[in-house]
Amino acid sequence: MYSYEEVMTYCREEDVKFIRLAFCDPSGRQKNIAIMPAELERAFRYGISFDASAIPGFGDEARSDLFLIPDPSTLAVLPWRPAQGRVVRMFCDIRRPDGSPFPKDNRRLLKLAAAAAEEMGVSCSFGVEFEFYLFRTDENGDPTRIPFDQAGYMDIAPEDRGENIRREICLTLENMGIQPESSHHEEGPGQNEIDFRYSDPLSAADDAVTFQAVVRAVAMQNGLAACFSPKPLPGQSGNGLHINMSIQSAGGLADRHAFMAGILEHIREITYFLNPTEESYLRLGERKAPEYVTWSSENRSQLIRVPAAKGPYVRFELRSPDPAANPYIAYALLIYAGLDGIRRQLSLPEPVNLNLFTADRSVTEKLERLPSSLEEARGLALQSPFIRQYMPEILEGRFAVSD
Repeated sequence: MYSYEEVMTYCREEDVKFIRLAFCDPSGRQKNIAIMPAELERAFRYGISFDASAIPGFGDEARSDLFLIPDPSTLAVLPWRPAQGRVVRMFCDIRRPDGSPFPKDNRRLLKLAAAAAEEMGVSCSFGVEFEFYLFRTDENGDPTRIPFDQAGYMDIAPEDRGENIRREICLTLENMGIQPESSHHEEGPGQNEIDFRYSDPLSAADDAVTFQAVVRAVAMQNGLAACFSPKPLPGQSGNGLHINMSIQSAGGLADRHAFMAGILEHIREITYFLNPTEESYLRLGERKAPEYVTWSSENRSQLIRVPAAKGPYVRFELRSPDPAANPYIAYALLIYAGLDGIRRQLSLPEPVNLNLFTADRSVTEKLERLPSSLEEARGLALQSPFIRQYMPEILEGRFAVSD
């Protein structure tokens, strides 16, 4: 964690030539503007302006001036840029010209959700598992859909050609202060997975955005293209964003179960923000991606899995989201859903201790399903009193992108 003074000193003493001020649009796509060191003090004091009307979902030409205020605690060197004339990055708060917070600032929305949890005495930690494909590029450097290798789950070299890429990604992340937990080849040809340690919601979301940028940069430097699309190859495994949540409160196990019950209660109406593309719905229900609103222990065919773990590693895993989700919005909605479960003391339904990928139709036809299309998910979100109550800003912001 850096303070304002430490950032100013670091940039003077470490030959920093460019400072990237980063933020995300409503879809979770990272944006940035680069400034020179001479402008850094102004950025901290007054902010750096940008045209909000050019960001889909942020508004139109009226009141289009917004300002980026860097968060010094998020300072990170970009290791893939030159060591001489360093480039650093900070995530930013977004404010209006009068200094008031911009209502659709993704990071602010997650901060509010985390603060709501804290007010209820609930501590939420997030650890995610990111899946992605590595594809070859053509003679022009453009991505193809030709996998980098034909290896399978947890294979090793020489079949797994991605191990050096994953190593470089993990070391780059460590240099940026982000701690990966594990990495391996996934089931699909050219598919990889890197998992992260638990952290607070805002840090976890910042790290998720950083991770995708690092993977794309490292892949490009190696003549490859990284793909986070939910279902890039028909007939092969889709890319998931499995979200592990650890919940601590005075209520202990009862609160943890109520939190899970809250997510199950609201999952259908928030799916639009966890699975925000048409391709997302080609993944759900296939190859270990869930289709039903169920939970169970140690069962990867369920929406929520409770892995075998003890002590600080006790957690539950939501298996439906994919990497197209905006992590700030996704984590915020999951927090609010869980808190609603605790507030209402919702009870968990009975676990479904079956393999739902092979279960008889007489069993599955009785189960509630996730939305089967983007259109269905969108309709549920638009009609949701829950979303309108807790995060009305995202209705306008996200749907402006799709319309």
